[in-house]
Amino acid sequence: MKEALRESILRNLEQNSRIDLHDLAIMLDISEVDLANEIAKMESEKIICGYSTLINWDNTSKEIVTALIEVKVTPQRGLGFDMLAQRIAKFNEVTSIYLMSGGFDFMVLIEGKSMKEVARFVFERLSTLESVLSTSTHFVLKKYKDHGVDLVGTKKDARMLVSA
Repeated sequence: MKEALRESILRNLEQNSRIDLHDLAIMLDISEVDLANEIAKMESEKIICGYSTLINWDNTSKEIVTALIEVKVTPQRGLGFDMLAQRIAKFNEVTSIYLMSGGFDFMVLIEGKSMKEVARFVFERLSTLESVLSTSTHFVLKKYKDHGVDLVGTKKDARMLVSA
């Protein structure tokens, strides 16, 4: 039962991290104190790693370029991929890094002010790391859905319906 409760808590927080604990406790039919304690336990166990707000930067005046970079590496003896992943993750530009199966080892997501800034990061900082064999950069042109949220939506037809 505890795992089902934890999953319900996590699913609700994933959908809306700003949900009021009182409301969530009612939805899950548990006390606020028990809910708060369970959330605190999951935070200390690093199941809940943080809370963030999803922003559609395209709807602001701020220019942000997002790039996905495929990275092929040579794993380090005795350490595998972890040490290099931790090193790459320390760069401020890196928003996410994933170990992948398939034709490359890491998928690195970065953000920059311009394509030139992203390119500079790749050729000056990322590709110069000693274990990096090659990179392939893909720029995001438009986001339609991010973290399960539809960013575009459907536009309503502003024309007036006329029938005969």
